[in-house]
Amino acid sequence: MRMNHPSRRSLLFGGAALGAGAVLAACTSNESNNPTTAQTKGADASNANTAAGKAVTIGFSAPAADHGWIAAITSNAKAQASAYSDVTFKQVEAGKDAAAQRAALDTLIAEKPDVIVLLPHDGKELNAFGLKAMEAGIPVVNLDRAFPDALAYRLQIKGDNYGMGVAAGHYIGKAMKAKNIASPVIGEIAGMDELELTQERSKGFADALKTYGFKVANRRAARFTADSGQKEAQNLLQALPKLDALWNHDDDQGIGVLAAITAASRSEFLMVGGAGSKKAIEDIAADKSVLKATVTYSPSMASSAISLARLIAQGRGMADLVELQVPKEIILSSETITKENASTYLKLGF
Repeated sequence: MRMNHPSRRSLLFGGAALGAGAVLAACTSNESNNPTTAQTKGADASNANTAAGKAVTIGFSAPAADHGWIAAITSNAKAQASAYSDVTFKQVEAGKDAAAQRAALDTLIAEKPDVIVLLPHDGKELNAFGLKAMEAGIPVVNLDRAFPDALAYRLQIKGDNYGMGVAAGHYIGKAMKAKNIASPVIGEIAGMDELELTQERSKGFADALKTYGFKVANRRAARFTADSGQKEAQNLLQALPKLDALWNHDDDQGIGVLAAITAASRSEFLMVGGAGSKKAIEDIAADKSVLKATVTYSPSMASSAISLARLIAQGRGMADLVELQVPKEIILSSETITKENASTYLKLGF
């Protein structure tokens, strides 16, 4: 996410919130920050990588856990680090913005950890820190929000934002074809439009729909919060008295989207979510609302980042790969969760 923006906490609890905002904020998926066992990997005698090795210190920084997905990022990282007897986990606060996070990370460099894992407030603004750490001989594992300079990180691991849009577009396209709807009215509630990831998600969605001869009829950009999701959904529903399908980019935001749909007594369309929150997966399994699917962007990437950072610091590669070193970049695929496979994916919900 490449931008300088206020914290999600200030966005969620700001004075512009709708009347129902406090209730919606309490319903987001960060009610429990404990990762499931499926989101972390403990010692496994069959996997040489999990055997104890050289003791290492992993520095970690991520924005405040005021959004379900980000809360899960930090809790997963902590839990994964605790699974290894040879890892010391040292977390530094990210502060309210990129400048504050950079200052905290500069202090961390002085303590000389073996490797640093971070989810930046803003990848572009933290790029200079990545370069500084790498030049100091400290490998950097960049999580989710990309640095523009490849020299600023040893490993980058992130979700597939374009692929999220593609997955959502194909689910809706196939559903419309199955219903013999030749010219469906399709809505989209995006996240923050200034973010590159939002643009990538929307492009993937449009490209996938195009293969079916479909396009988005009305698109609104929210702010990754329940309150903004509700507001933009209200606007979209008013603009589209008839709707066949809707894609909402973020499941926490989707709490508000579904609240607006319920308040408007609309049920003539199907909805696809984004990210894979536990609540969204439970709602999909129950099949009692318009929400029929969600496309994944799993915070379990933080667990993987810690595991790979450990291997990098220990000079080891991945046991299942022929190469002797951890890869430079890993992009997780976006998968589609439906009623049919919800029970399988529930363990990964955040």
